[in-house]
Amino acid sequence: MNGRTLQQTAADRAEGLPGAVLEHPFGPEWDVHKVRGKVFMLITDVAGEPMVILKSAPDEAAALREQYAEITPGYHMNKRHWITLHGGDSLDRGLVEELVTDSYLLVVSKLPAAQRPVEPTAFTRRDQAIR
Repeated sequence: MNGRTLQQTAADRAEGLPGAVLEHPFGPEWDVHKVRGKVFMLITDVAGEPMVILKSAPDEAAALREQYAEITPGYHMNKRHWITLHGGDSLDRGLVEELVTDSYLLVVSKLPAAQRPVEPTAFTRRDQAIR
């Protein structure tokens, strides 16, 4: 998947998540996706390279970085809790959508119950396919 397709796939998935909003607090070159005011995904280009930055559980982030050359520590973010996706052959649509959803659910799970747009434990793989 090339970098632009990666970014579009991630953005499309984020648009389908309950309560997700797109903001530009750092300028027009940074797409910042939030749920209830908390960031779960950033999309930008650095030195002309498209990238997607996502929240990830530390153990999962480490495993993903070992398994995929296109996944590196979070650009300008906490390296244990964030990952960066770059365009490349080993990333496919399903994986990108899953990682965006996982990032969203990590953030939602930390919100007070009354603010959650979905219950993270009830949000299933079937929900991921709904657009």
